[in-house]
Amino acid sequence: MKIAITKTTTPTTMPAEEKLGFGKFFTDHMFMMDYEEGKGWYDARIVPFGRISLHPASTVLHYGAEIFEGLKAYRREDGGVQLFRPMENIRRMNNSAERMSLPLLDEEEALEILETFVRLEERFVPKSFGTSLYLRPFMFGNDEALGVHAVKRATFMLIASPSGSYYAEGINPVKIMIESEDVRTVRGGTGYAKCGGNYAASTRAGERAAKKGYSQVLWLDGVERKYIEEVGAMNVMFKIDGEIVTPMLTGSILPGITRKSCIEVLKTLGYKVNERLLSVDELLSALKEGRLEEAWGCGTAAVVSPIGKLAYGEEEYVIGGGKIGEVTQKLYDILTGIQWGKVEDTFNWVHKL
Repeated sequence: MKIAITKTTTPTTMPAEEKLGFGKFFTDHMFMMDYEEGKGWYDARIVPFGRISLHPASTVLHYGAEIFEGLKAYRREDGGVQLFRPMENIRRMNNSAERMSLPLLDEEEALEILETFVRLEERFVPKSFGTSLYLRPFMFGNDEALGVHAVKRATFMLIASPSGSYYAEGINPVKIMIESEDVRTVRGGTGYAKCGGNYAASTRAGERAAKKGYSQVLWLDGVERKYIEEVGAMNVMFKIDGEIVTPMLTGSILPGITRKSCIEVLKTLGYKVNERLLSVDELLSALKEGRLEEAWGCGTAAVVSPIGKLAYGEEEYVIGGGKIGEVTQKLYDILTGIQWGKVEDTFNWVHKL
């Protein structure tokens, strides 16, 4: 596809890697492309990073017609740059677009956009292990009318943020509170789509948990209020009686790419992985009886996040002595090793630029 590129005349300085954090700094440029019903996608362009203008009646502002993705560009030891399973993100974005009545992207063109953009901004890919260039593709409806209907006009954008190591001081198990009031999503809703409303609706419970000293919440399903779904904004896995158990994708859970990768790695390591309904009662019974050996969240930002304590009501339980478990550590080492080019990619997941 033809992408017009207008380079900035005021390039920024790459911040020191120890000051990066997450999502605080942005690269010099952003990608934009417009959509109109009957015309399709047009005017693909990379322009200097800056503010955008929206009509006050834009669909996204009133009805939340918006989706996004998150993936990373990694610096290898040889200086080259690579992406991790980018086509999985593109396909998931199209699934989200279909759910939110937004236009779909051509898969090959979307990959070309990612490649072109990362090559242009390559100097912003940090060099240290654990750091990365976080890529945020997003799409929103911008019909300039207040009627509720499928989107007829939309914009697709891509911005990037050089980000520091998620575990600058090592992987420390977190404290999680089982949420019994709010729910993240319900079956038949938008749980499997990566849309902003899911995250906005989850903030209240996360804030309540933080005030009690917990890192995040463990979500229960929105129908029967008893089945485990996600942990914070991540998928979740448990090692129970030597078997890996993770909630099955019922439509209310985001089909995580890290989740999918973990499952594939675990199977090659010889572990039995069971994707099924897991009730909070079964989980607590396994915990009290010493059969719950490990628990961890998995997602793009952290890769894996070990759970050391779990609270339900007034009770608090320790998992695995409050330390990172063997399986969790293996997953982290293998996945990050592949992502940063330190471990052979036998799965063919890496996309080198």
